[in-house]
Amino acid sequence: MTDLHDDADFQALMGDVKPLSRGQGRAHTGQTRRVPTEAQLAKRESAAGGDSGRDILSDDFVDLVPPFDPLDFRRDGIQRGVAERLRHGGYPMQASLHLLRRPVEEARRALPAFLREAVEHDLRSVMIVHGRGREIDSPANVLRSYLAKWLPAFDEVQAFASASQADGGLGATWVMLRKSERARAANRERQQKRRG
Repeated sequence: MTDLHDDADFQALMGDVKPLSRGQGRAHTGQTRRVPTEAQLAKRESAAGGDSGRDILSDDFVDLVPPFDPLDFRRDGIQRGVAERLRHGGYPMQASLHLLRRPVEEARRALPAFLREAVEHDLRSVMIVHGRGREIDSPANVLRSYLAKWLPAFDEVQAFASASQADGGLGATWVMLRKSERARAANRERQQKRRG
């Protein structure tokens, strides 16, 4: 008897509610989405092949690099002297990427494209300007911390180091890229001509 009573209560509560028609399958909110979402744009970019490298860059948790700790990384086989020369601006800056006051997501999109273009043009020494904080007691720069996490993920990156004071200090990072096959072949040819 409670089942009939529960059904009657349910019917009373539903009153003038009409079931959805079979054709739609879901409620219409009255809003039509015309602008693609960020996720849709990312999927389109990835499908078009323009997302190379971005998928390896996580914007999840990052260990914050303290504001006065320099960034420093070199792959196995890169001599310490080469890394020191890079840190002190011993290689000419061939290109730079300015990310100062840019959101992490924008930097995440710009970095792979910048590095890919640098490699395509046989550039070896590039700089990324990211900032560090204005005050002595500033909190750690989040973008700088993400760069420390992201740059080693690129096979093309051989080493990176915080710049010297003259080149931007802890607010800028020198990046050394791998030589392309064209540059290696040209270097071998030059060395063979020298030897005679």
